[in-house]
Amino acid sequence: MRRSTRLVILAAVVVALVLWLSACAPGSIEESPGYVSGDGTVTEWAVDARGEALELSGVDFDGEPVATADYVGQVVLVNTWYASCPPCRAEAPDLVALDARDDVQVLGVNSRDDAATAHAFDRTFEVEYPSIDDSDGQAVAQMQGLVSINAVPTTLVLDTEGRVAARVVGRVEPSTMEALVNGALQ
Repeated sequence: MRRSTRLVILAAVVVALVLWLSACAPGSIEESPGYVSGDGTVTEWAVDARGEALELSGVDFDGEPVATADYVGQVVLVNTWYASCPPCRAEAPDLVALDARDDVQVLGVNSRDDAATAHAFDRTFEVEYPSIDDSDGQAVAQMQGLVSINAVPTTLVLDTEGRVAARVVGRVEPSTMEALVNGALQ
């Protein structure tokens, strides 16, 4: 076989291999393995259907205790997140703005990142609210009895008594979150 024929066959094999591998690759980060994207579904509970207060507690990335019970009297937004999650990054400025309100407290729950990564995210987005280090999965387990956490981000809106008033699976649009917070204040 001539050298030019071998080069043509080798090039054809390489092109076929590249096309085969690229067909298997996800089209975007949202489709990549390990990432489950929410669709923005909002579920609300009427005041008389809210049940008991969510008793969520853990330790933040500085080793300090954090609990939803510390914020009774405020609307609490419990937001699951991790640093490389695209919708988490997109909604971070909106959550920071809501946390600046006197009647709202945001509490993050992060089960994927180490402390250095979580702190870098906080610096990047000027996050001042605490996040529970949920590397052991205990915080998500505490929520599973009341509501399912199917995707990241998922945001729970707790009313001023600590009861789940709403859940959003996926990125929360600012106007939607504002309406949910105002509804939980009533």
